[in-house]
Amino acid sequence: MDEPHGIGRIMLSHEQIWGAIDRLAERHDLTPSGLARRAGLDPTSFNKSKRLSADGRLRWPSTESISKVLDATGASMEQFLAFMRPGGNPSGLPDATFAPPGSSIPLLGFAQAGAGGFFDDGGFPAGQGWDVVEFPAAPSQKAGVYALEVQGESMMPLYRDGDVLIVEPGAQVRRNDRVVVRTREGEVMAKVLLRQSPRSIELMSLNPEHPNRTLDLSDVDWIARIIWASQ
Repeated sequence: MDEPHGIGRIMLSHEQIWGAIDRLAERHDLTPSGLARRAGLDPTSFNKSKRLSADGRLRWPSTESISKVLDATGASMEQFLAFMRPGGNPSGLPDATFAPPGSSIPLLGFAQAGAGGFFDDGGFPAGQGWDVVEFPAAPSQKAGVYALEVQGESMMPLYRDGDVLIVEPGAQVRRNDRVVVRTREGEVMAKVLLRQSPRSIELMSLNPEHPNRTLDLSDVDWIARIIWASQ
C-alpha cells in the first residue's frame, strides 16, 4: 500500500533514541542521571551501563520513561525527535522548552501557602506577598502556573528543602500524578494521586516515613498538578 504523500516511514535506531535523551539532558544542563531523577525515575535508568544487557543485547528506554522525561522538561515529542537528527540541535524550539529573558511566575513558600489570602477559590494565585521565580517555559503556554518552595524534609527523598515545585492549577489530574493539595483547614501537602472518586481522593506520601492520606473531597480546597521541579 502506498504511503500518503509527504509521509515517510521513520526508522529510529537504538543510538538515535539514547542520543536524543543525552542531548535533551545537556540542553537542560543535566546529566542523564539528573534527567532521570527530574522525571521521577530511578537515577540509573539512563546510565550508559543500562543501554546494553549483560549478553550484549540492545536495551531501549520505555515509552513511559520518554513520556515522563518530556513532561518533566516541557519538551514536545517533535522536539525530542528533532534531537535525533544529525547534529542533534533542533532549531526553532518554542518557548515551551526554554524561557525567554525575564519570564517569571509567582513564588510562595509551602508554609505561607497554608495561610489565607494567597489563592482564589480555584486555587490560582491572588492577593499580595508573592515573590517571583524564573520558569523554563513561557507563562503564556501554561496560564496560571505558579511556584511553591519546599520547606523542611517531609518530602524527602524526592524533594528537598529549597526545591521549587511548579504547579498548574485547573489542570486535569490523573492517577500517579504528583500533586499539591490544600485542605480547607489550610494544610498544604505534595503527594502522589493514587485514586480519585466522586467523594474522596487517596494520596501516597513522597516520604515513606509519612503515612498515606485519604481525604473527603468536601475537605479539599484545591488540587494542582506538579509539572516541573528544580532539583
